Amino acid sequence: MATAAPPEMKKTLSLTGLTINAMALIAPGAFLWTTFQFQAQQASAGKTTAFDMLPGLLFVLVLAFLTAYSYSELANLYPSAGAGSSYYFAEAAFLDKDKKAHHQFARIAKFSVGWISHLYYWIYPGIMVAFTGTLLIYILSLFNVTLSTPGQIAAVVVFSALTGYIAFRGISGSTMTAIIINVIQLTALAAFSALAIIFRLTHPALNYAHSGAFSVVLPHSMTNVLMQGTIAILLLVGFESVTALGAEAINPKRDVRRAILLSLAIQGAVAYVIEYFAANFFVNSSVTAKDATGHAVSGYAAAAVSGAPIGDMIRFIGDKMLGGTGLILTAILAATVLVALIGTTLACLNTGVRITYVMGRDKEMPSILGLLHGKYATPHFGVMVLAVVSAAFGAYGVLSADNLTQILLASNAGTFLVYGMTNLVVLVAFAGRKDTHVLKHYIVPVLGALANLGMLFAILYLNIQAGGSTATDTVIALVIVGIWIAAGVVWLVVNSATKRKPLLVTKEAAAG
Repeated sequence: MATAAPPEMKKTLSLTGLTINAMALIAPGAFLWTTFQFQAQQASAGKTTAFDMLPGLLFVLVLAFLTAYSYSELANLYPSAGAGSSYYFAEAAFLDKDKKAHHQFARIAKFSVGWISHLYYWIYPGIMVAFTGTLLIYILSLFNVTLSTPGQIAAVVVFSALTGYIAFRGISGSTMTAIIINVIQLTALAAFSALAIIFRLTHPALNYAHSGAFSVVLPHSMTNVLMQGTIAILLLVGFESVTALGAEAINPKRDVRRAILLSLAIQGAVAYVIEYFAANFFVNSSVTAKDATGHAVSGYAAAAVSGAPIGDMIRFIGDKMLGGTGLILTAILAATVLVALIGTTLACLNTGVRITYVMGRDKEMPSILGLLHGKYATPHFGVMVLAVVSAAFGAYGVLSADNLTQILLASNAGTFLVYGMTNLVVLVAFAGRKDTHVLKHYIVPVLGALANLGMLFAILYLNIQAGGSTATDTVIALVIVGIWIAAGVVWLVVNSATKRKPLLVTKEAAAG
């Protein structure tokens, strides 16, 4: 009796599908709303760094394009990577070499990249869940409804379960959801940006934070640019997620590399730049809020203490320029952000679990994570586990700004590490090849690696130097990262001993 073939991931994604899934992860309509307060709060030597919000974004955008290009080159070189992404690239780069001495490092390289990737891919969905819970609290407050702490936790758990169920059902339904969500959020983005710019141009008498357009764009302090960059990187991560969908791409060699660069260009270089310019161009002293002591503050200080500074802006615009429609406009914009966060969380679950699936299939993580659902061909056990992890991080993050900052920093550390390591993989992959190009395969990845590692150390140094809760949150984030790395070392050693797998292997052993 013939044995049924195991299920395989279905090739359903065109260039559009790949790009849309990555765009859902970057989600500009959501992140302007969710991160503007954090960026306004950030201070250096007792002064806000918010005046360099857009320069900080432009700085990390260059960094992101360096890394995106490295990912695109690896995707083009290894179109058979499937769901493995950088995990697969790291192994293939060493096994491709003629000298057998290089082959022995393949397993260590792929495990290191794959394990570190989880700091990003498994914490990031929890951050999105926490953002969603925070936004839900704000929307309810517009109608004088207060959600208790147990209610907040219940809300993020239910949300995580629902997105997990959609991811469980398959990538095709998720892609259609992402298309609808991207259209909604980009439309809302364009409307907000246009209104903010028009308002300033038609109300020149107000006291604005920036003297003009050049003040918004040009840097005021390189230290502040770097510090803003540590938050702005959160806005841009996700372009590399396309490489984890290679197994579901109809033409991975042609489309994956294009989708990487397209998604970053559309969302980062166009949407976010316009959006952040408009919001910072609008900031003025007439939009006020009350600080912890009950005193009225304005401008960036008001944005720093507001639960939704973008909501405050659109409410002010609606009340002053559009006939008292502020509350309605705020509720509509908040609803579009909520929808965008659903799409982002869904994209996180879909892509974040792919490397876990491949590591489970390779028995580098528990084998149950490497199984596919018989009907939907999704890594269902991985999705379920990730949904639970996301609910836990989301419930922790929604409780306080400090909690959210801790998991943000831990996720960012994972992002910078895996991006830096992937840039270094390019050097290995293209070393000695006839088609090696000095700019593409040496200069770009070296700059990308240095930029990512430099940003990581900048975060640690500047945040610890800042003292107070910022330093405490950074130390806690470092503890999270340290525990995960230590757990990886222990797992690798124990798993290798149990399965009698050598840490250093030959090409033939790796293939077998």
